[in-house]
Amino acid sequence: MISRFSGRLGIQQRVLPLYRLPFFDSLGAACDGGLSLFAGLPRPEESISVTDQLRFTHYVLAKNIHIFRGPLYLCWQGGLIQWLDDWLPDALIVEANPRYLSTPAAVHWMKARGRPVLGWGLGAPPLAGPLACLRRPARIRFLSRFDALITYSQRGAQEYAALGFPADKIFIAPNAAAPRPLSPPPSRPSTFNPSGRTSGRGLRPVVLFVGRLQARKRLDLLLQACAALPTALQPRLVIVGDGAERAALESLAEQIYPPAEFVAALHGAALAPYFTAADLFVLPGTGGLAVQEAMSYGLPVIMGQGDGTNDDLVRPENGWQIPPDDFPALTETLRLALSDAARLRRMGAESYRIVSEEINIERMVGVFVEALNSVRP
Repeated sequence: MISRFSGRLGIQQRVLPLYRLPFFDSLGAACDGGLSLFAGLPRPEESISVTDQLRFTHYVLAKNIHIFRGPLYLCWQGGLIQWLDDWLPDALIVEANPRYLSTPAAVHWMKARGRPVLGWGLGAPPLAGPLACLRRPARIRFLSRFDALITYSQRGAQEYAALGFPADKIFIAPNAAAPRPLSPPPSRPSTFNPSGRTSGRGLRPVVLFVGRLQARKRLDLLLQACAALPTALQPRLVIVGDGAERAALESLAEQIYPPAEFVAALHGAALAPYFTAADLFVLPGTGGLAVQEAMSYGLPVIMGQGDGTNDDLVRPENGWQIPPDDFPALTETLRLALSDAARLRRMGAESYRIVSEEINIERMVGVFVEALNSVRP
């Protein structure tokens, strides 16, 4: 049973992605005083599906002003202080990102009233470049204003601790997009039929990708890797999602891997048939919360190493993390995975166990409530 937070909670986010809706509604239901969320809209080119359809959370639209691009990106959120004046939260959670220029004013507003502020972030990777010696003290000062930090992974916690933040005030809430599964995983055959001709379910293996079609997801490498496999191992490749790269990827598929199937972006229950029919979930690039949802259907995972968000999710027992942009590594890992159906089933069973017992929305909400209660006066 999830513990509860007795006060009024405010949360600041740059944007409210659709995939975060179940988490915020679950957290809102655990706050006796209610939860109000302040978030704005992304840039059009980000292809982020957003929502405002929250059941247990009060939503206020921020006026996001996006400044610059890439590594110079900054964001100002108009209306933040007015929202605080109206909501009067007992505790505030903000994104622990110094690129959001309005955040220090919100922290000051809370501190002036003796109310706690928690930072929520990926971590603080070591800085590089000629200005690193100046940026590090600024980062330490920024983080020191928080009463506690919430991060997704052990790596993130270690990075915050390395900057001197008290370890007992760092909470690890593994990143989750799906609740604890209530049904057993789908039944899948223990062998594949390389010819692709059989009665019933035992066709050639199905490799699934779900997510935004962006260059950083490296779906071009996935198409190339499938084409490079021995004919007997070449899978049915299903790519679910939309984005700026879709036309280019479809064109590439026509040239090198015509069996690839492209499906428009789907969410929630509409994805269930695709997860159920798959044998392996692959995310060759970085990011992607669909990994945890795929695991709730008993799927093993291949994914590119990234910011540490999924370090605790994808382990040798249930999948493979490979260097991003490494075509040989992706091809060899696909070959290894698809050559042993029985091993895939064992790994899929471990995926299911992980999201059932360790990493799910209920666990994530529980850690947030624990962190909030730890800083209450």
